[in-house]
Amino acid sequence: MLKGLGGLGDMAKMMKSAQELQTKMTDMQEELHNIMVVGESGAGLVKATASAKGELKALDIDPSIFNGDDKEVVEDLILAAIKDAQSKASDRAQAEMAKLTEGMGLPADMKLPF
Repeated sequence: MLKGLGGLGDMAKMMKSAQELQTKMTDMQEELHNIMVVGESGAGLVKATASAKGELKALDIDPSIFNGDDKEVVEDLILAAIKDAQSKASDRAQAEMAKLTEGMGLPADMKLPF
């Protein structure tokens, strides 16, 4: 009736691959906390540093932009730098995810986690 393991062997291999993927996903999520990206605005006058998870870690503002009349400009530059850092963080996280999926033989455009 059962001719060897047949399809069960393939199922076991698939389950092992899924477990490996889960382990690698967990490791990558941890690593994203340690990868830093820097967003800039105003030709580098304002720099925002964020983790690849998108968490703002630091803000560097050149003192030359502090002028009482330019408060709104400074606020806009800060927001622009933060948005740039968040965008770069998202791009980096997607790039790291693509490396992981390619390494597992999955389609590069596969969205993980599911």
